[in-house]
Amino acid sequence: MTRARKTIIDLETTPYYHCISRCVRRAFLCGEDHFSGQSYEHRRDWIVERLAYLASTFAIEIASYAVMSNHYHLVLRVDVDKAKSWSEANIIRRWKRIYQIPTVVQQYLNNPQAIGIREVAQDIIEEWRKRLSDISWLMRCLNEYLACKANKEDNCKGRFWEGRFKSQPLLDESAVLTAMSYVDLNPIRAKIAKNLQQSDYTSIQQRITQLKKHTKPVIPLMKLSNSQQKHQNSFSFSTQDYLQLTDWVGRAIRNDKRGYIEQHEPPILQKLNIEGEGFIQLMKQKDDLSQLTVIGSSSTLIHYLEKLENKFIKGIHLNRKIFN
Repeated sequence: MTRARKTIIDLETTPYYHCISRCVRRAFLCGEDHFSGQSYEHRRDWIVERLAYLASTFAIEIASYAVMSNHYHLVLRVDVDKAKSWSEANIIRRWKRIYQIPTVVQQYLNNPQAIGIREVAQDIIEEWRKRLSDISWLMRCLNEYLACKANKEDNCKGRFWEGRFKSQPLLDESAVLTAMSYVDLNPIRAKIAKNLQQSDYTSIQQRITQLKKHTKPVIPLMKLSNSQQKHQNSFSFSTQDYLQLTDWVGRAIRNDKRGYIEQHEPPILQKLNIEGEGFIQLMKQKDDLSQLTVIGSSSTLIHYLEKLENKFIKGIHLNRKIFN
């Protein structure tokens, strides 16, 4: 049975989520339509450009992304504290980038002391503050934009997306690392790229390019650093740790050499109590992690179940197999 979005996205439980949106149209979101011979590759740039725009507008960071032929993946982190720190003027400026400003807010800007108008306008601005740290609103601003642009190009109307986007809570840093790796390895898993450098329209390719050429990021990505501070959003892995892990898994997916896997297992797996062989088997799956309702270690899963009063979540056995 479909669950209400508010029971899936609970920022008190975790600020990290893996999100997927899939296109329903035979003509695909991107890629090439083999029936008509028409190419839609240019639409990948639409997604990347829109993501960059929204990432600079919302209080939501992008940890990883991958744009495939008929769907895309995102791993997101919501920064509620950042949104709370924004001034009213900053909120208005950001909201104006995606929607028109209503008359009452314009009147408030012209005369902030106007009684009656001020209270109404401030309520609206506070609602915008919440929306600018809301994953559902970010996905709405992304998907509506893409659907309208694609429909206009295709000269048609109707549904463009399969339905509402799917989202998975990522309960701890091991889960975040797992989801990020899964997302970035999509082109290798689909056999359309041989290595990370050739994995076009992914965050891993962007991270590698930035590291080598010190170029300006296409999309502002969440920074990875081996933080020694213990707080909710601290990490125990750096960019180098992550690149080493994804390269190792990518080679294992392509070669499936057990000796190579055992000999070169990255130390970050042991540090985060992740079982290497189970991790690789999960990375080979082609079902968008749909076998898992939520991702996390046993201790975080227990807390998650207790808080949401759930009796069952899909994939709990697989979680326990991967996370020691």
